[in-house]
Amino acid sequence: MTSSKPADPHGNAPHASQAVADSAEHRWAIIVGLIILSLVAMMVFTGVYWSAMPPSRVETVDVKTLHLKGEFVENNLGTSIEQDGRVIVRLIAQQYSFTPQCIVVPAGLSVTFRGTSTDAIHGFVVGRTNANTMLIPGFVSTFTTSFPKTGELLMPCHEYCGTGHEAMWARVQVLPPEEFYAKAKAAERLSCVSR
Repeated sequence: MTSSKPADPHGNAPHASQAVADSAEHRWAIIVGLIILSLVAMMVFTGVYWSAMPPSRVETVDVKTLHLKGEFVENNLGTSIEQDGRVIVRLIAQQYSFTPQCIVVPAGLSVTFRGTSTDAIHGFVVGRTNANTMLIPGFVSTFTTSFPKTGELLMPCHEYCGTGHEAMWARVQVLPPEEFYAKAKAAERLSCVSR
């Protein structure tokens, strides 16, 4: 019986190892193609799903009246304890600063951050914690986290916002819960910036 493969140009018969290699390459080409197709399908599905189902909790705010009325007026910024006992931090980002410049939070308790921006997209990350978000003009960013250790942490802006971006940062003081609640009794809004 003769081979169905033609001989190479030098007149040699093809080797069995070449057939095995060709078969393996063909299988891997099919596997890689299927992986690429499944990734593209997942991206298309996710894009269509999120465009049809926007996030359920989108809060907006008018940046023109941000400092004049509503949740983000200046005397409402900083850390507060709500009626239900939740610890809330409200802050605003603007070129090239955060208001307030220093935030006080308790160690080991849940803290909810609520923030927005007045002019450009800003962001912040608090030290080496998972506190990390973007602040977009007209929208309220909200997340909850906790700080396991006491101390002072830096909070730089991590979204490039202009020529003064490198100087845009704030501080977060993490206090023991007893000290935090003692300070909270003395003031309605907590901040480590002297007023």
